[in-house]
Amino acid sequence: MKLTTLVLCEIRHRFASFVLTVLSVAVAIAAFVCSYYLLRTDELKTEELLTARQQEVEDAGAKLEDSMRKITKGLGFNILVLPEDQDLGELHAEGTPTTSMPETYVDKLASSKIVTVNHLLPIVAKKVEWPEVNRSVIVTGTRGEVPLAHRAFKKPLQDAVPKGTMIVGAELGRAKNGVAVGTRIKLMDREFEVTKIHEERGTADDITVWINLAEAQEMLKMQNLVNAILALECNCATQDRVAEIREEIAAILPGTQIVERGPPALARAEARNKAKETAVANLDAAKASRKTIHDQRARLAAVLVPMIVIIAATWIALLTLLNIRQRRSEIGILRAIGLGSGQILQVLLSKAVIAGVLGGLLGLAIGFFAGRGLGDPLSAEATAGLGMTGPVLLALLAAPVLSVLAGWLPAVFAAKADPATILSGS
Repeated sequence: MKLTTLVLCEIRHRFASFVLTVLSVAVAIAAFVCSYYLLRTDELKTEELLTARQQEVEDAGAKLEDSMRKITKGLGFNILVLPEDQDLGELHAEGTPTTSMPETYVDKLASSKIVTVNHLLPIVAKKVEWPEVNRSVIVTGTRGEVPLAHRAFKKPLQDAVPKGTMIVGAELGRAKNGVAVGTRIKLMDREFEVTKIHEERGTADDITVWINLAEAQEMLKMQNLVNAILALECNCATQDRVAEIREEIAAILPGTQIVERGPPALARAEARNKAKETAVANLDAAKASRKTIHDQRARLAAVLVPMIVIIAATWIALLTLLNIRQRRSEIGILRAIGLGSGQILQVLLSKAVIAGVLGGLLGLAIGFFAGRGLGDPLSAEATAGLGMTGPVLLALLAAPVLSVLAGWLPAVFAAKADPATILSGS
């Protein structure tokens, strides 16, 4: 009789025992596969969530940057680079600087590697009487922002004022002053066209007239000089930004001093830093939370899966032993008619291999669908990472090995038993 026929007859004759062996292997493999897929799903979900959260942080940061740029544009520049001999009390009393420095200072600053400020704007400014509107005004001349040589172009906070034109503050643009967009009006014996009237800002800007720097220097007898260089501080997360700005600019432009303008700009810079810190802290907290959950599940799986495998192996061994005890007489007859111990062992172990393969396939299917069902839902892209990976294939190969090892000792004892002893009932 062929070995295949004997194995099939063995399975058919003790089909219930065979099914229980298959289910035992399936339970062990399903436990492993399910645990693996749960942990793998958790890892993929963590990556998916953190990637989305990271993108949200980046998007929020970009929107915040743009919002802050617009806010700062409304507030104006918040760093003043002034001559060292400028008296700050006089500056606050007059509303404009009263000393000057070479215009080349701004080009020297722009060509340096400075990192603590952006958006350099040289100006001359002076309070004068404007008879045409019957009041004191601040004349500010600017040539437009000077780009930093080592940085990418940034959209200017304040555009240049073309020659022959002027921009006026809200108070000066009121109808009672006869100043409106498109009108031509004289200032210090020069005629200018009004091209824009700023909205009310509630600062000295409301009584300021902006004209071209070169024209302002001629009118104020300040050729090749400027009163100040306006700048916007870099919103860097440092302990003392102003001190760092002073230190860096002092190394580039000796003989100057730095003044920070306006608490609103500082408060908004602090708010922006705080928002960034909060976003990063939330991202770190999400990472820590997901890691904690993953570690807890991994520890549980490390205890539960081996326990299930041991229980399943013990159960398979008991089933094999029970089957052999019930069929001692049949095994004795097979031995008596000439079947060797090796052939008996082959029959029993072949049955175990078949049970292991079937149990492995069944356990793989159960474990996969259970893991998918119990795990977090994933996107289609992330789900692609849950294929037949190395550990799963290893478990599939280990299934028949588990079945054979569990039934090995009972099978060996049965195969080597003396047929005379078995048939005599001893």
